Amino acid sequence: MPDLTAVDALKEVAFWLERSRASTYRAEAFRNAAAAIDDLSPEQVATRTRNGQLKRVKGIGDRTFGVIRQVVEGDVPEYLAELRDEGAEPLASGGAALRAELRGDLHSHSEWSDGGSPIAEMARVARWRGREYQVLTDHSPRLKIANGLSAERLAQQLDVVAEVDATYDDFRLLSGIEVDILDDGGLDQTDEMLERLDVVVASVHSKLRMERRAMTRRMMTAVADPHTNVLGHCTGRLVQGGRGKRPESEFNAKAVFAACAEFDVAVEINARPERQDPPDPLIAMALDAGCLFSIDTDAHAPGQLDFLDLGAERADAAGVPADRIVTTWPVERLLEWSHAKR
Repeated sequence: MPDLTAVDALKEVAFWLERSRASTYRAEAFRNAAAAIDDLSPEQVATRTRNGQLKRVKGIGDRTFGVIRQVVEGDVPEYLAELRDEGAEPLASGGAALRAELRGDLHSHSEWSDGGSPIAEMARVARWRGREYQVLTDHSPRLKIANGLSAERLAQQLDVVAEVDATYDDFRLLSGIEVDILDDGGLDQTDEMLERLDVVVASVHSKLRMERRAMTRRMMTAVADPHTNVLGHCTGRLVQGGRGKRPESEFNAKAVFAACAEFDVAVEINARPERQDPPDPLIAMALDAGCLFSIDTDAHAPGQLDFLDLGAERADAAGVPADRIVTTWPVERLLEWSHAKR
């Protein structure tokens, strides 16, 4: 049998489609097809492809069957080869040197909240794309629309994260959360659970148009919380994409970034194309304030893990030194920093 299995090929097609920001439906078709045959051996896949049985399996369509058939015949599927060629170049034209220094990513989601893939798949792809570590940060309970995790579900997830992490000796899957910043600045999870995590990203997701002084107090309170490691997508803006555009939240950025510097909280450079958050002037302000930074993908699908290219380009253009970016640090230094306030 070829080294490339049919499941591998289908998942890789989905990866390249997600990376290029193709429609979710297209990528899901290939991931669903991979799931439909995942329990079959390569020999079983080959037999059922040749006798036509596979065409009758739910989740297998003409396009996905064509990919499987070419793998069974010992070929790299033409569609996969085309996508590999299209994805050969980085997503950004700048920041290549800084991108090469990035070791990890502190913000990603799985199917446990509003991501689209299992935890193990997010870890597998992160390692394949060169990460030394990846932090899983599914949402907290208040964000019901994103299936946020209660304390009980988060405790169950920690067991899964530990199991996946134990399968690697050259990669770390770290535990975390993207915890909602409540209206009063509190964090939307129990202290007991927050203390068990490797990394806590705190983000505002509600009442984004809160009055300036109240929003400033809200954010500064969250930054001062001893569990907070990263201030996520601080303005909440959207500049493009299917959800439309959304203006920046109003707050005293100078005061918030001074608090980040004081409490050793990294300012996230969120690499999602529709966010590009913070805006360039606020990156410069945080840099002047002496803040640390974290370049994160906020990936909700495996293919979005390559968005690091976009974050590195923005950080490089802003002149952010690599050593002030915590995601350039080796995992031991990162964990020493993230656990220091616990």
